[in-house]
Amino acid sequence: MKKVLGKKIIVPVFALAVLIIGSGFAKSDFFEIAKQIEIFTTLFKELNMNYVDETNPAELMDTAIKNMLDDLDPYTKFLNEQDVESYRINNAGEYSGIGALVRSYEDRLLIVEPYKGYPADKAGLKAGDEILKIGTIDIADFEDNASELLKGANDTSIDVTYRRRGETKKATITRGAVEVDAVPFYKMIDENTGYIVLSKFNAKASSQTKEALIDLKDKGAKKIVLDLRDNPGGLLSEAINVTNLFIDKGELIVTTKSKVKKFNSEYRTRNKPVDTEIPLVVLINGGSASASEIVSGGLQDLDRAVVMGARSFGKGLVQRPLKLTYGTQLKVTISRYYTPSGRCIQSLDYWNRDEFGNAVKNTVYNDFTTRNGRKVQDGGGVLPDVEITTAKANEFTTALLNDNIIFDYATDYYYNNKLQDVDNFTFSDSDYQNFKSFVSKSNFSFETKTEKALKAAMTDREEVVLNDAIENDFKTLLLDIEKSKQAALTTYQRQIQNKLEDEIIKRYFYREGLYLYYLHHDEAILAATELLGNNQKYNSILQ
Repeated sequence: MKKVLGKKIIVPVFALAVLIIGSGFAKSDFFEIAKQIEIFTTLFKELNMNYVDETNPAELMDTAIKNMLDDLDPYTKFLNEQDVESYRINNAGEYSGIGALVRSYEDRLLIVEPYKGYPADKAGLKAGDEILKIGTIDIADFEDNASELLKGANDTSIDVTYRRRGETKKATITRGAVEVDAVPFYKMIDENTGYIVLSKFNAKASSQTKEALIDLKDKGAKKIVLDLRDNPGGLLSEAINVTNLFIDKGELIVTTKSKVKKFNSEYRTRNKPVDTEIPLVVLINGGSASASEIVSGGLQDLDRAVVMGARSFGKGLVQRPLKLTYGTQLKVTISRYYTPSGRCIQSLDYWNRDEFGNAVKNTVYNDFTTRNGRKVQDGGGVLPDVEITTAKANEFTTALLNDNIIFDYATDYYYNNKLQDVDNFTFSDSDYQNFKSFVSKSNFSFETKTEKALKAAMTDREEVVLNDAIENDFKTLLLDIEKSKQAALTTYQRQIQNKLEDEIIKRYFYREGLYLYYLHHDEAILAATELLGNNQKYNSILQ
């Protein structure tokens, strides 16, 4: 199926026009932009009119836009009509569909996680199922994002053909309203400590966090663990409001700075807090980004919470959607944000790239001080006050996740093992040996940066510089690296096993069961609970 043609043709002209009108450009800037618009418009017209073969204007324009934006940062994006709707749904926290996390491939859709009690779950779909056909449409022949076909009005039905462990099956799914909770779980860890999972910053984030906090306090919570791990962020306003639950009204939380003066702003708390005294631990990791870093960084700078876990992602850039024509938008990076101490935690420098075109990672950090005079740094995400070793990401574990090795093993485990109670679940050393065997039989390949550099040097060898002796040394080094990669399954066993346990438990007990398991088995939660039980140690960190 082809996209509707024609609508995107004039988007860059209008997009740039919006930027020109909305920004304080100098006359020279205005002339240069107008000149380039005219050049592009005439080029595009002549190309489509005169090229030897039939052209597809929409696809050409789509390629032009994407290539233009790729030279900036990954958060500045053109949103077509479907993208705008997805963006709205993501922020609103509700939509109509099948209620499952789905990953799109060229020839199939993979069910990654069916949500408990929602249409996909009721129809019997499981994580690992590969959708091959929706109605009469083969996914392999569909050129757009096929996952959009799963969305639709409440109470409408779709027939899907899917493959499970080599067997083709069919199911009818009746779409329904899907609520995307910002707080999917909260509970008492013990009689004094409450636990809140804040998984995203959509429009429900602050209200649901407030409800959870009040309910836990009513149940006797005198200490709180707020879990922001793997929270990718969302709405800036909700980040301010969540921070406000623990901070007095009128406190500065975020400052944004831009070349466009109207985007320079100070964001302060505006509401009455729920509790400014309750001891608080915030958990973060490398998947905590943007709004999560505003909350954790703000609470850290104001000495209101102890931050635990691993260094956060490091996204210190703010985006704003700008309306274009035909229902499209440009989500553009408008400013950098700064925490109360004045630090910007942006990790990657997209404006200074290396010889391969990759953004340069900040490695030189500047020192700042919290309200109590504690040292904190900028430039590389939020560094926790207390680091948890197993919470740190590593390239090897990330590669296992990205290649679906951990996901596929969990699928095999689910169909080969019975599990009745999450409290009795243990992933034994024998199970881990089975996983290592599974990896060795898979097509998993992981190339380190050192390997890439060595192979590039051997491919582009200069005979005068790289003689046979040196080349043999290179080959020996490559073999040593290969051996160390095999040993990495042992070196990083704890981190890998954590990811395996997460994926396996979700198969049996959904995400709620995973959070229940975390309460008494997760190393970061156990460490946070222990710290909150030691007032002297907790206070000494903040002082």
